[in-house]
Amino acid sequence: MLLDDLSTKEFEERVDGDTVVILPLGVIEEHGEHLPLSTDSLQCEYVVEEIAKRTNALIAPPIRYGVCNTTRNFPGTVSIGFETLRSLVYDVLSEFARNGIKNVVIVSGHAGSSHLAAVKLAAKDIVDEEDMKVLALSDYEIIYDKGVAGKDEGHSGWIETSRIMAIRPDLIKGEGKKGINKIPRYMVLRHPEKHWEGVTGDPSKATKEKGEELNEMVIEEMVRMIEDMRRMEV
Repeated sequence: MLLDDLSTKEFEERVDGDTVVILPLGVIEEHGEHLPLSTDSLQCEYVVEEIAKRTNALIAPPIRYGVCNTTRNFPGTVSIGFETLRSLVYDVLSEFARNGIKNVVIVSGHAGSSHLAAVKLAAKDIVDEEDMKVLALSDYEIIYDKGVAGKDEGHSGWIETSRIMAIRPDLIKGEGKKGINKIPRYMVLRHPEKHWEGVTGDPSKATKEKGEELNEMVIEEMVRMIEDMRRMEV
């Protein structure tokens, strides 16, 4: 299931035009006082493993660095540049293409707008040049599209906390503090942390059961997307 566990001969025998490779993307980012810096990576890598089991896909080694804007000045966040991420994802996709991989799914646990823009730009560039199909999204886009999160729920709130409860409960440090994002809409700030404490929502509402339901929602939707992608013509 892990692409880099294959030998070169196994890769040659396994990979053909129908093979799907999933590339997980995470970040090292502040997630309140109660969640680990690896929160986005953990969520993404968990659902990707389950998706691969159900679709017979291969999982590429994860990229655990990304673009973090509003959380950059919090202790522990490690952010890379927009062009760095775009180039990295583009180069990896280009090498997949050179190796005969035609179907790639990029799943990001981080849903930052700049981060996703860099990823989707890389995907667009590669499909303009190569005979490939690329599906690129954040698993949180699925959750938001399903209408699960209210307007006051977001980063490090009950949704993320619930999902980590279901994946790595040993990494949760207490209940977490309720928070409100007071950054004015559309405002670009050098120090967003002056208007936001790093949590949007109420982590105390989180439960393991909610996390299991949310994770399964993402997995089922992603499996459907991959099945649809396989049937599509380039």
